[in-house]
Amino acid sequence: MSTPETTDTTRHVRLRVDIVLEIDGPAGLTAAAEERIDSDEFMPAEERAHARAAVQEDPSEALSYLVEPFDLVRDLPGVELVQAAWSSEEIEYDPDAMEWELDEEDGAEEDDDRP
Repeated sequence: MSTPETTDTTRHVRLRVDIVLEIDGPAGLTAAAEERIDSDEFMPAEERAHARAAVQEDPSEALSYLVEPFDLVRDLPGVELVQAAWSSEEIEYDPDAMEWELDEEDGAEEDDDRP
């Protein structure tokens, strides 16, 4: 049994992105998600009905039908999307809270190792 050959330049990278969005037009968001669901020719009718009900109930569900990770990397040279998973949820957001600060301390940790 042979194994597929890979080059020394082949790497797998996990890209994590956290995005906080403010939804100020839930009706438009829901309508766009319903349009996407209705145009999905591969979605079975039973799943389509469930999906429409979910996006009508929760704007975060509507987002999950509109955000496509493949679109983020489609035009990047030398990159192939191998696997993607994403989810969305409604959250309490306080931009001044410590938990919402970007990971600036990651750079500081690297600096601490220098002589």
